[in-house]
Amino acid sequence: MEFLNWVRGPGLEYATVIFLVGIFMRFIEMWLIGRKPDLSRPRASASRAGWRAVWRRSLPSEGLMKNSPLVLIAGYVFHIGFLLVLLFFIPHIQFFKDVLGFGWAGLPSPVIDFLSILTIAALVALLVHRLVDPVRRFLSTSQDYIAWVVTTLPVVTGYMAMHMDVVPYTTMLALHILSVEILMVVFPFTKLMHAFTFAVSRYYNGAAMGRKGVQL
Repeated sequence: MEFLNWVRGPGLEYATVIFLVGIFMRFIEMWLIGRKPDLSRPRASASRAGWRAVWRRSLPSEGLMKNSPLVLIAGYVFHIGFLLVLLFFIPHIQFFKDVLGFGWAGLPSPVIDFLSILTIAALVALLVHRLVDPVRRFLSTSQDYIAWVVTTLPVVTGYMAMHMDVVPYTTMLALHILSVEILMVVFPFTKLMHAFTFAVSRYYNGAAMGRKGVQL
């Protein structure tokens, strides 16, 4: 019980501070890097091309669907499933309500269970593909595997806390919360940060290409 109280109290507070400060520092870092002014005459609207890039690069790529359908499908399943479980599991909503002061309708537990299993299966499939594909294995770094572990653990421990009696419920719940806090601490300093920066980077690249007259 003391472990559960710690992860619910000081542990969560420390993780939240590191998470928010880390994200703030990363954005400040990107802003300080800046970019050299482009003195050339623009050939097209940079802003329009930037927003077009954000939209088009969020859609499935024809080449990826043809060459690596597993990566594409599992990637979408993982991202959507993780987000739905995070935002629409009723105990999660209660937590957000306690923090934000308002909540929203949740999904039925069987639906959350199904999404959790799909998410875990997609994450395992992506890991196996990374390990067996020689190109992806060569390009992978320790950070890729760390990101996989800290992303997978909250889903697995959350499902185990609700459905498996491997250890007492309070211990499993504490481990679940701890895994979430580890994810929060690691998040700003790994590739997971792309969850906040993907739109910015896509807009920046699209705007730069659009200004040069490149068709996106």
